[in-house]
Amino acid sequence: CVCVCVCISSLVRRAALTHNDNHFNYEKTHNFKVHTFRGPHWCEYCANFMWGLIAQGVRCSDCGLNVHKQCSKHVPNDCQPDLKRIKKVYCCDLTTLVKAHNTQRPMVVDICIREIEARGLKSEGLYRVSGFTEHIEDVKMAFDRDGEKADISANIYPDINIITGALKLYFRDLPIPVITYDTYSKFIEAAKISNADERLEAVHEVLMLLPPAHYETLRYLMIHLKKVTMNEKDNFMNAENLGIVFGPTLMRPPEDSTLTTLHDMRYQKLIVQILIENEDVLF
Repeated sequence: CVCVCVCISSLVRRAALTHNDNHFNYEKTHNFKVHTFRGPHWCEYCANFMWGLIAQGVRCSDCGLNVHKQCSKHVPNDCQPDLKRIKKVYCCDLTTLVKAHNTQRPMVVDICIREIEARGLKSEGLYRVSGFTEHIEDVKMAFDRDGEKADISANIYPDINIITGALKLYFRDLPIPVITYDTYSKFIEAAKISNADERLEAVHEVLMLLPPAHYETLRYLMIHLKKVTMNEKDNFMNAENLGIVFGPTLMRPPEDSTLTTLHDMRYQKLIVQILIENEDVLF
């Protein structure tokens, strides 16, 4: 019964994430910052003049929208980031990146996973074994410089651990983790439930609270990690091992506390383990 309910609401969520005319329905708030305009400027929300010599209003640093500070409170969450304003791929807000590139998920995630599934699923210790840090940084720079044209093929990076390292680094560098700060404590509380069915239902309910782009990225990653576990006899990586690796990579406590992180590690691991083992039901 729990599985049926979870499946139905997952289907509803997936239907809500469908896109029209190649535009994905991800809401994004504007990233307004106080701005001093040179020459006369009019507010793009109320169309009135922006008075003053300095700090006359605010500008969205992602799409360039100029409005009065007061008007910024009423502007809808319809930011469409301009690619020219997005300087890099790593360390960029997840929703901002996918909106700017008009993709369902960050292209880093798609390209790395495609490469890993093409030549690395049987690699021993996949995701657990680290690649050379400088080569991982090279991949990061390639994505920041070339975007979706970045070449991460075996000709340049024969060691698949460099690609897995670059993917993990992308998730670690996100300013807001895939499992957002807002949902972190709810996931930890869900992990503490002892009854397996109730725990699964609780995890599913919190999943529904994730922003659409975060939800879709997590869904895609879990499908991939399930494939990794299906090759366990070769790569020795099961859902629990992957939970240890990806727990702190995908979720971080809102307060930067070492004590909290250490205390929550087993619950972080458990959440990722549950997501992998039940990806077909939860997403």
